Amino acid sequence: TPDSLNRLKNLVVTGAAGLALQALATLPARADLSVCNTTENLVGVSVGYRESEMWKSEGWWRIPPGDCAAVIKGSLNARYFYLHAEDSVTGGQWRGPVFMCTSSKEFNIEGLEDCFARGHERTGFFEIDTGKQTNWQVRLNPGQARSPASNSDIEEKAPSQ
Repeated sequence: TPDSLNRLKNLVVTGAAGLALQALATLPARADLSVCNTTENLVGVSVGYRESEMWKSEGWWRIPPGDCAAVIKGSLNARYFYLHAEDSVTGGQWRGPVFMCTSSKEFNIEGLEDCFARGHERTGFFEIDTGKQTNWQVRLNPGQARSPASNSDIEEKAPSQ
């Protein structure tokens, strides 16, 4: 009968929807260190972190206005991370007193020492204290960037262990 057929269709649709919801519920929660660009310009971001006994710095993530990017993917295994960002239009920088090696091109560098001697640049990063959370988001807001002056106006600080 048509009523039986409609009930069967509803049962199949309801069952499929229930399975889909159950599958979504079993997906692991996304855990990342992400950076969001709330400015009106493209921003380049680099990240520094300690992995095992080695300090590493990586870049560049190109983050369009109003967008976010995961600079560390997966659960955060450290409390402290370090960021440096540059506005591609104004040259303004989000920087800080912890110096790490970078490059003007895409990079993945091990170690903090002898940046210039190894052919890299030496750049000030600011510290992010995640409080040992497994997921963290940083917002780069307009007006927070500093002029692209030399790093000599920042008192140097060692990275936190």
